[in-house]
Amino acid sequence: MSFQTLFTKMEDHTLIITINRPDVLNALNKQVINDLDAVMDRVYKFPEIKSVVITGAGLKSFVAGADIKEFESLSKEQAIEVAKRGQAVFSKIEHCPKPVVACVNGFALGGGCELAMSCHFVIASESATFGQPEVNLGIMVGYGGSQRLTQRVGKGRAMELIITGKTINATQAMNYGLANYVVPQTELLDKAFSILRVCHEKSPIAVGNSIKAINAVWDEQINGYDVEANLFGECFITDDCKEGIQAFLEKRKPHFKGH
Repeated sequence: MSFQTLFTKMEDHTLIITINRPDVLNALNKQVINDLDAVMDRVYKFPEIKSVVITGAGLKSFVAGADIKEFESLSKEQAIEVAKRGQAVFSKIEHCPKPVVACVNGFALGGGCELAMSCHFVIASESATFGQPEVNLGIMVGYGGSQRLTQRVGKGRAMELIITGKTINATQAMNYGLANYVVPQTELLDKAFSILRVCHEKSPIAVGNSIKAINAVWDEQINGYDVEANLFGECFITDDCKEGIQAFLEKRKPHFKGH
């Protein structure tokens, strides 16, 4: 895979996506958003990709925000389109049927924090910094941050973080529920892979359906309990279900094939 702003590498059925703009602390611009969109299309398409890690190039930054140069002359209508485009790509990450992990290796600010929150869980380095400082520029979150931050940390903390623009360190992020783990910088990928290898042993169908059911919690247009029941039922028509139950009864390890 070749992209203008991303490095990609396959390792142990995990696609490692590295946002590669270290000269601007991996800031999100239109090309990064387009590249993330395209690479996620491939993640959805290719069964050999069982999971994804998203990180940033260098030691300083995951993504330090949006590229403000592109915001300088936007009209209201253009700004709405920029927000909707970012929201659509981040939604594609959030609804990916395969586990997506953010390995936050420094600044996760503005759009970077929003990108991390669109992933299924977050592993932060000890030097990571999180925040939504958009109000300092006279603007606000636009790529889903008002929704996902509230979902993750609660209304009161989301209000404080977004309307003050304050940043928090990795330990605070974990205490808030924004990060799942905090590890030394050198152990970020090892921690992600230790979790993803366990996920890879499970039925891909069961994993994907579980992600879909969990995401349904936040969709006011549907009944999450109905979604869960239907997805539960769908599992029972798969070969993986038959294999899992048979392996349990035979006291052996199951061998799932994803169908």
